[in-house]
Parts: sequence; C-alpha cells; structure tokens
Amino acid sequence: MSTDTALLRRAVHLAHDNRARGGRPFGAVIARGGEVIATGVNDIVHSHDPSTHAEMQALRAATRQRANPSLAGCTVYASGHPCPMCLAALVMAGADRVFYAFDNRDAAPYGLSSEGAYQRLRLPLDPPPLPLQRLATGIGVEQLYGDAPWPTDGP
Repeated sequence: MSTDTALLRRAVHLAHDNRARGGRPFGAVIARGGEVIATGVNDIVHSHDPSTHAEMQALRAATRQRANPSLAGCTVYASGHPCPMCLAALVMAGADRVFYAFDNRDAAPYGLSSEGAYQRLRLPLDPPPLPLQRLATGIGVEQLYGDAPWPTDGP
C-alpha cells in the first residue's frame, strides 16, 4: 500500500470513529514528506460551530504545531471532497495537494454532499484551484456513510 493510500485510509478511519461517537463522518490528515503533522475530525455536532470541518480542524492543529500559517510542502488527506470553505482555507494556507476518498456524488445519497454550496457560491468544481485527486482506499462509501459492515483491518 502506498504512503498516500495509507494516510488517506487513516483519514477515513478518523471519519468512521467520529461517526461512531455521534459526529459527522469526516476526517482529515495533514502530512509533510509522509509524516503526519496533524489530524482533525468534523466537530459541528458537538461544537455547534459550522466551521469545525475536519480539514479546518487539521489545518488549525497543523499551523499551531508548526508555529507557521503556511502549509507549503504539505499534503492533505480528506475522507470527503473538501467543501468550498475548506478548499479556500487550504489554498490560502498554501497546501500542495489534496487526496480524498469520496466525492460529492458518493455523499449525496446520505445528505453529505457539498456540491450545493459550490453551486450557491457559483464556484465550479473544475478546474480545481490546487491538485485534487480521488484515491481508492479499499473502503466503500456505504461502509463510511451507510450501514455496511466496517472492515476489520486498521488504518
């Protein structure tokens, strides 16, 4: 398994664990050179703060840990396609690229797509403002967002 796949699987596992705790099923990992700098999960349910998306939480933790507002040289691994707010923050922080496991079409049947926000803001999803790449993790969308059994292997 590649380092990128392993780190993305970790983000998906964070999302799964967050859902099991009653949160929304989103997780993010920020790494530099394959080394994890920070992680985050969507905390909207518990914090009542609509800006506490997984990518935002990871970005905040990473920039605090680095004592630097820049994510230059960093890669973001997100369980889902970043919403406009998260994508804008990652662009502003200078992240190099984003890998994600599930896109808005995957999330739509579960009411978790951010495509509507892109449309309301009149922001096209293509071309992306930084490299965005979907990467298979071997975990199905129905396992994270639905009720299919979770794989027994670790992140």
